[in-house]
Amino acid sequence: MDSIRNEIINCTKCNLCKTRNNAVPGEGSLKAKIMFIGEAPGANEDRDGIPFCGRSGSLLNSMLESIELTRKDVFITNIVKCRPPENRDPNEIEIERCSPFLKLQFDIIKPKIICTLGRLSMSLFFKDKKISEIHGKKFKLSQYTVIPMYHPAVGLYNPNMKKILFEDFLMLKNL
Repeated sequence: MDSIRNEIINCTKCNLCKTRNNAVPGEGSLKAKIMFIGEAPGANEDRDGIPFCGRSGSLLNSMLESIELTRKDVFITNIVKCRPPENRDPNEIEIERCSPFLKLQFDIIKPKIICTLGRLSMSLFFKDKKISEIHGKKFKLSQYTVIPMYHPAVGLYNPNMKKILFEDFLMLKNL
């Protein structure tokens, strides 16, 4: 994983390398049974080089604690490892150029469960689905159980969604 981390930190495969402060390779247990995949680093993540370290990260931490887990028990990463300017969605080229890193992370960690956080990371597995229709449901895909979830930021912008976020996390505890 150290060599992948170094590759990510030094990556120049797309234009995001020109505007980033820090690449955000991901963090957590290399023996994690659960891997969380967000969309892309935000401003705080770009500043600190740590995934989900801002307000969304605080909510993610609370959701993990609600099922008796910590960040050290799971692995947290993003589809793309560098912040898109102005927090725009990563484009197809950026996703394509970064996807080999994510695949290598899958291969090393071998999670049993992959939780996608947000619409874009969900679309890696479910291109023609809406997150509102499949969030919190489990799907067996190859060797993984994939559970699409809303991005924690939705709970910050719409407090009514926090209940749904926490309910979706309860499924993880049961698994």
